[in-house]
Formats: sequence, C-alpha cells, structure tokens
Amino acid sequence: MSTISLALLGFTSQELAEVADLYTSNPEYCRAAGEYDPENFLADRLEADLREEAGTDGCDVLLARDAQGDCVGLLCLLDRHPADGYPWIGLLMVHGRQHRLGIGRQLTETVEERFRKQGHNGIRLAVLENTPKSLAFWTSMGWQEVGRRSDNQHGRPCIVMHKQLT
Repeated sequence: MSTISLALLGFTSQELAEVADLYTSNPEYCRAAGEYDPENFLADRLEADLREEAGTDGCDVLLARDAQGDCVGLLCLLDRHPADGYPWIGLLMVHGRQHRLGIGRQLTETVEERFRKQGHNGIRLAVLENTPKSLAFWTSMGWQEVGRRSDNQHGRPCIVMHKQLT
C-alpha cells in the first residue's frame, strides 16, 4: 500500500478544484447526501461549506495525498463533539477512481491512531442510512452502531457508529 499524507486544506484554487473533482467522482454519495448535484456541481458553494467547517472550533479539514502528490481523499475531523465529548469523523471521502484500493482503510487507521495518541478511548461518526456500502465499510473496520438519529445540519436519517480505541 502506498504512503498517504494528510495536510490541512489551504483553500488554494488548485486544492479547491481537487476537492470539487473528489466530490464529483462520488456521484452516489452526492445523491444520497443531497447536498451537491454531481451533474450541476457548484464549486463556490462547496468552498463556502468547507470554509464554514474549517472555521468550527476543533475541526480540521484535511486533504489526503498519495506518494505522487495526487489528491486521493478528504477528511473532516472534530476533536470533541459538544453532545457527547467524543472525537468524530464528520466526513471521510476517497476519490472515486481510488475506491477499493485500501485508501479508506488506511485513512481510517490514521485517524484512529491520531485520536488514540491524544488519549481518547473512542471515536464516533454518523453514516447516512441510505448508504449501505458506507455502513458495510465501517462495520468491516470494527465500528458498531450505537444509535440512530437525524443529523444536526440537514435532518437526514443517520446511524451513529462508535469504535473503541484501546
């Protein structure tokens, strides 16, 4: 497996174009989430949403790059969720041409290790109920369902998942 590096999104025009490409390479997710139309993608709206996310206290928006420097993924991490105190993965997206190559697994393990080193004993995320492939991925990585609720921002039905970091 190739080396993946993570860096904070710097909001350069090149990075934003790469992130827009990342989203449009995942039309199934875009349709399921309902935030962006992959056929009529609004890059300005994506930039505004990412800037808002990055401006949230304790939130990091990270680009994942392979050894050649190509953008292969995007992560939004929250150090401490105000409702439960756990760190959360708000988004983990792998470029569509990179699916099923182990990148999602590698990114997940990197995030888990980051929070483990910070002394956290668990981590959470929410999977949209209408994305069974995503649910299967997280379950295969040892995450367990701990509840169901609507997401805070858009009211979409979600499965809340937890993983112990022991």
